[in-house]
This record gives sequence, C-alpha cells and structure tokens, in this order.
Amino acid sequence: MSAQPLKMSSSPTMKPGMVPPPPGEESQTFVLPPGWQSYLSPQGRRYYVNTATNETTWERPSSSPGIPASPGPHRSSLPPTVNGYHTSGTPAHPPETAHMSVRKSTGDSQNLGSSSPGKKQSKENTITINCVTFPHPDTMPEQQLLKPTEWSYCDYFWADKKDPQGNGTVAGFELLLQKQLKGKQMQKEMSEFIRERIKIEEEYAKNLAKLSQNSLAAQEEGSLGEAWAQVKKSLADEAEVHLKFSAKLHSEVERPLMNFRENFKKDMKKCDHHIADLRKQLSSRYAAVEKARKALTERQRDLEMKTQQLEIKLSNKTEEDIKKARRKSTQAGDDLMRCVDLYNQAQSKWFEEMVTTTLELERLEVERVEMIRQHLCQYTQLRHETDMFNQSTVEPVDQLLRKVDPAKDRELWVREHKTGNIRPVDMEI
Repeated sequence: MSAQPLKMSSSPTMKPGMVPPPPGEESQTFVLPPGWQSYLSPQGRRYYVNTATNETTWERPSSSPGIPASPGPHRSSLPPTVNGYHTSGTPAHPPETAHMSVRKSTGDSQNLGSSSPGKKQSKENTITINCVTFPHPDTMPEQQLLKPTEWSYCDYFWADKKDPQGNGTVAGFELLLQKQLKGKQMQKEMSEFIRERIKIEEEYAKNLAKLSQNSLAAQEEGSLGEAWAQVKKSLADEAEVHLKFSAKLHSEVERPLMNFRENFKKDMKKCDHHIADLRKQLSSRYAAVEKARKALTERQRDLEMKTQQLEIKLSNKTEEDIKKARRKSTQAGDDLMRCVDLYNQAQSKWFEEMVTTTLELERLEVERVEMIRQHLCQYTQLRHETDMFNQSTVEPVDQLLRKVDPAKDRELWVREHKTGNIRPVDMEI
C-alpha cells in the first residue's frame, strides 16, 4: 500500500472547497483588475486571488491592477512546489479553507486537495497511522502494485505491524531488515560450519600422515609385503589430498563467505540508518502539522470572538483588533499549509527511498543466496575431487593386491632362504 500525500492544490480554475461566483455577479457589481479572480470559501465568504502572484486577500482589489482596495492583503508564502503538490500560478487556498480541509475533526467535508482537478475529496479519504498518511479503507481507490508480477518487498511493507513481544509496533521496513540480518547470521553460521569441516580435514590429514609412518607389519615380505607398503604409502598420499582439500575450503568457500558477510553487514547498516532518519523526519513534520493546526484553531477562535464583540459594540479599536486577528489567522493558515507541504515532501521522500531501498534489499538478498549457493556447489565439487584423488591413492593398492600370489611368494622366499634340497634317509646298520 503506497501512501497518498495530502494534496495542497489542484486546478487553477476550480479548487476543492471553493465555488465560483454566480454567473455575472462580479461583472454586475465591479470589474476585477487583470489577473484577479474571486472565489467563495466553504463558509460562504468571498476572497480574491491574484493568479499571477498567488496573492490572496479577503478585501476586494481596487481597479488598479495588482493593488487591493484596502491594506492588509496576504501573499501566499507557498513555493511553486515539488512532487505536484503546488504548481506555479495556482490560486492558494485561503487559510480558513485550508484549515477546515485538513482537520478531520471539523464538520467540513472538504479536503485540502484532490488527486485530480475539480474532484472533491472527502475528509474520510485519508487516515494517518503512526505519522504516515494512507487512503481511508472505506473510500480507498484501487491501487496497482508497483511490481504486480512479483511478490516484491516494495509492495507489501508500508504499514507498521503490532509487535508480538509487546504493545508497540514494528515498522514494515524493520521486518525486512530483521529478515536480512537473520540471513547475515545464517551466513555467519555457515562460515563457522565450513571452518569446523576444515579443522576436521586438517586433523584427519595429520593422523593419516602419522599412521603412514607406523612400522607395524613392516616385516611382511613378498607381493603381500609390497601391497602392505603401498597401503601405508596411500595413507600419506591421502593425507596430502585432505590437506589440499582443507586449504581450498578455506580459500574458495570459507573466506568468500566471510568477506561477503562483512560487505553485506555494511550495506544493511547504511539502509537502516537512511530509512530510520527519513521516518524520524516524517514524524517531526507531522508533529509540526498538528502544532500548526492547533495554532490555527486558536487564531480562528480569537477572530470569531472579536467578530462577535464587533457585532455588540462598534468601535475603531475593535475593528483594528479584528484586522489584527484576521492577519494572525491568515498567517496561521499559511503556516499550516507550509507544514502540510513540508510533511508531504518528507512523506514523498520517504516513499521514494522505501521503494528504492526495499528493491535494493531484494537485490542484496538474491545476491547473498546466489553467492552461498555457488560456494556450496564449490564445496561439493571439491568434495568430489577429493574422493577422486583418494580413489587414485587406493588404485595402486588394488593393483598390487591383485598381483598377490602366495605360490610365487613361496618360491622367491625359498630361493633366497633355502638350506638344502637333499632330504634325509634311513640310517643303515
């Protein structure tokens, strides 16, 4: 689920929360200066917008171009913006309209903006959870997956999940990170396993070499003695094979696994800090929005109170107080719009980096699994080669054992050790 930013502006000709003046009303009363247009706020109050400068004012502009009829106009402080939230030349919402749109607790059903020009957006269209704004479940438009043909990380980890170990929540990205860190731990354990295998091979080779030097049965003679000597020599050869096997396991399997793990660890740490910082910034922007919203409510309450006082008692001081309160309310509205705009920019940045980073996590995970697979294949290949070399050390033994001939051995031994072939006879009287 991708977060939908709070829109701050839409069409220059028709805005959510505004209604155009009745046909001919302005032309029947007065002609607006070039570049000025009038609108009605949701409360039915008319305000004026300079489409060239984004200047807004409650006072009707004079016939002189760009000069309002009375002092105290307000210029919108919003920049022409990023990510489509504001556009140059788009009339800014009056602060009163902006506040009523953003606050979901008010009775106004309009929002600050909509996803398309001229389309009104209900206050129920969005919901903020843990400082992230999502479409409201009841009015959520259908969203297309970013990678619809894959179970991609970038599509399924936007919301936070309740922590089974406590009452808090775990961010979706944190779950992904935990999976990657678990993979890193598994890789470490695989490296330790291979290291233990190497130790076994080295110890085995050492014992084989020692056994090959044993003098037991060294006095065996004949073809059997030759075969027995070859058996002991094959042990020395086999010891050398296992030493080479252990050395290759270290250089071609264990060391690459460890080196990759260290690089993987650095990448994970970088991703973790980057996304965590963006999420903190988003939370800070949301807190600023709530603070600005509260300030606007207080300013509007103050303006309403002073307006009521004016109705009771007309005086120049009360009128000045109302103008002052109106300017403060206008400024508070601008502050709110600026905070919402900054929040949307922060959320957009977080959204973009989440997509980029989760795809990077996918790439790293595929790379890790593929690397381990390749080195385990290398392990099995080395094992097969070791078996082949071991077999080659046994083959001379097999050949000599096939040549063992007890009769021939007896002949050779007799020829070498005979003491005489004259047999004894009976003694004569």
